Amino acid sequence: MSEAKKQEPRKLPYVAAITEGVRQVLQEQDNAFVAGEDVGEAGSVFGYYQGLLKEFGPERIYDTPISEKGIIGLGVGASATGCRPILDLMFMDFLGECMDEVANQMAKMRFMFGGGATLPVTVLTMSGAGMNLAAQHSQSLEAWLAHLPGVKVVMPSNAYDAKGLIIAAARDDNPVFVVLNKLSLAMACEVPEEPYEVPIGKAEVIREGKDLSIIAVGRMVNEAMAAVKPLAELGVDAEVIDVRSIQPFDTETVVNSMKKTHRAVVVHEAVRFGGFGGEIVAQLQELAFDYLDAPIARVGAPFSPVPFSPALEKVYVPNAQSIVAEVKKTLGL
Repeated sequence: MSEAKKQEPRKLPYVAAITEGVRQVLQEQDNAFVAGEDVGEAGSVFGYYQGLLKEFGPERIYDTPISEKGIIGLGVGASATGCRPILDLMFMDFLGECMDEVANQMAKMRFMFGGGATLPVTVLTMSGAGMNLAAQHSQSLEAWLAHLPGVKVVMPSNAYDAKGLIIAAARDDNPVFVVLNKLSLAMACEVPEEPYEVPIGKAEVIREGKDLSIIAVGRMVNEAMAAVKPLAELGVDAEVIDVRSIQPFDTETVVNSMKKTHRAVVVHEAVRFGGFGGEIVAQLQELAFDYLDAPIARVGAPFSPVPFSPALEKVYVPNAQSIVAEVKKTLGL
């Protein structure tokens, strides 16, 4: 094998990066374990715990009963008494089954005990539409979580960030939700073999531009990047920001971008009404109002449950074309 061949960067798909991140956490932390439905023999419904049961055994890769309330309750209790659990909430839609444990125990316990307890619990959950899984298995509910003081929420858009944010979450002494995306599972990029952290609370400018800022959340980062070329053909040099962390939110990075480009479009897959994009818009107008040359636009899903029909779902989910259309409106093109 040539020297050049040996030095080629290693690429991993998103799903394999999740596995590697979890594996390295379990190797690093003796008091860490994985708990959830079908995480053992099945390796999860999406396959990102494959091989971990054989490697770490049933005491550290634990198949739970079908009870999201029980899974989150297990994690809260275990983390408060010295463990560092990684919990699997199979679909984000199932938050409704355990929201009391999340909102009234996980988020609040450290404060109610006056700092006498820490809760280093990591929750991996799957969001997003596009796989024809219908209204109860396709939602993006990150705004629910971001509204809870005491909970951190991150949304990796690529394999590198998926691994790094999982490791950062597992090392954090606070509850962290890592919100993953179904349609991203096969997407590959360069991922280092060694453990590393992607900082929680820090956005990334993934493309510099001067005419307009596209501030994107989760998988919509990839749609925003797909919109760059057709926008360039219209003479628009777009800056693209990957939010990565919605709680805590990196206000500074998006405000600085806004001050440079003077226009912005905020994009997320969640329903537009009441979505986290509204918070981003509010912060921009509060802190960068004098720099605005046009109203800040938003792109999100319609105010409707996610349809099962493939044809309707394709229309429902925001994409590069809908981003381009909103940019054109914002710029008056």
